[in-house]
Amino acid sequence: MAKPIKNFSCMKCAATFPKWSGRCDNCGEWNTIQEDKGISAGPPSKSLGARRGSSMELMDLATEEAPPPRTMSGLGELDRVLGGGLVAASAILVGGDPGIGKSTLLLQAAAAFANRGLKVVYISGEEASAQVRMRAQRLGLSDANVKLGAETNLRDILTTLDKERPQLAVIDSIQTMWADNVESAPGSVSQVRAASHELTAFAKRTGTSVVLVGHVTKEGQIAGPRVVEHMVDTVLYFEGERGHPFRILRSVKNRFGPADEIGVFEMTGRGLAEVTNPSALFLSERGQPAAGSVVFAGIEGTRPVLVEIQALVAPSPHSQARRTVVGWDGGRLAMILAVLEARCGIPFAGLDVYLNVAGGMKISEPAADLAVACALLSAREDTPLPAETVVFGELSLSGALRPATQTENRLKEAQKLGFTSAIAPKGGKPVVVEGISMRPMTDLTEFVGEIFGAG
Repeated sequence: MAKPIKNFSCMKCAATFPKWSGRCDNCGEWNTIQEDKGISAGPPSKSLGARRGSSMELMDLATEEAPPPRTMSGLGELDRVLGGGLVAASAILVGGDPGIGKSTLLLQAAAAFANRGLKVVYISGEEASAQVRMRAQRLGLSDANVKLGAETNLRDILTTLDKERPQLAVIDSIQTMWADNVESAPGSVSQVRAASHELTAFAKRTGTSVVLVGHVTKEGQIAGPRVVEHMVDTVLYFEGERGHPFRILRSVKNRFGPADEIGVFEMTGRGLAEVTNPSALFLSERGQPAAGSVVFAGIEGTRPVLVEIQALVAPSPHSQARRTVVGWDGGRLAMILAVLEARCGIPFAGLDVYLNVAGGMKISEPAADLAVACALLSAREDTPLPAETVVFGELSLSGALRPATQTENRLKEAQKLGFTSAIAPKGGKPVVVEGISMRPMTDLTEFVGEIFGAG
């Protein structure tokens, strides 16, 4: 058996030597050389072994460091979701359903950053260069200074990017990339992981911002290993219903800004147009107050958004009543139905319940509980809610109502759109907004009695 290799180092200057000596040749100190015990236990083939690396410089928590520089694209909704602009050397992952508009959005973003002076390279692995140029002509972006390439070989792409050294690189998409050192088909877990790691490492090493487009599964999650989402700095989802022109760019992870921020776009014949006032857009098709229709004053990220929640309750012809939800959590709907029956004595057995968030919006905020309960009761009793009223608040299993955060921002957005009253839980810091009359409620029983005259 080969004898284990011993390493010696100086305790003063960390110089390494193949054998022990009484005096360090580097710093001249005596009796400072000792045998290294190694940084990892176990055989060298399975662990780091005894060989040491370079020590890193540490700093304390009080060290002041300037925030990372950002570049604004000029697309306000995109800059909002990115946290205030594009950060150099950042890795961004964008996911969305096929045909939702990811390539259109990123081509517009690439052209916008190029117009701001950035050197931009767009690599397409799914379409030929001619197809991308046709889309650019349709969007009126032919004059943008964006370098275009069509390639899937990761080695060739990294070689090109290292030669060009752009400030922004768009890779569409990560599932089409393949590394020649990985023995599996493009799109497999190992290929996606290897390509993501190499591109993210290239971004950190060179200062190039890299945007990766990712496919999604049937459940709406980005396909491939979850470790890809941990590698990148920002994860964005591009959402929307095919039948609606609205598209929502949602941040679910952002190391340089707030998560859960949204940007709203409208799909037009000339590409994606920004929507600066999404509340007005989501409520634009709302007609006269109808039974089952309630306006919810919500918060998405840092911005208040008003959306319409629609409910329909009808006798079920089947032995098992249906519960259908679009744009909200089905499990939370079941919880609210159980609370209404257990705490207020209002049964929904034998009734089909349909719940929809108008405009293709998806809501995950607990403050929508009271608005959903109000829509269900309004549909069941066939009683419209008073006109120009917004509702928000969280519902507990005991039937008590819990106040929501950022009440003032919600009320100011409602007042801006012409609403004059709000139904919200009692408690918390009192908020007064001119033009809005508050109707505070303590629990669900009081809410049902005052609004619908039952309990």
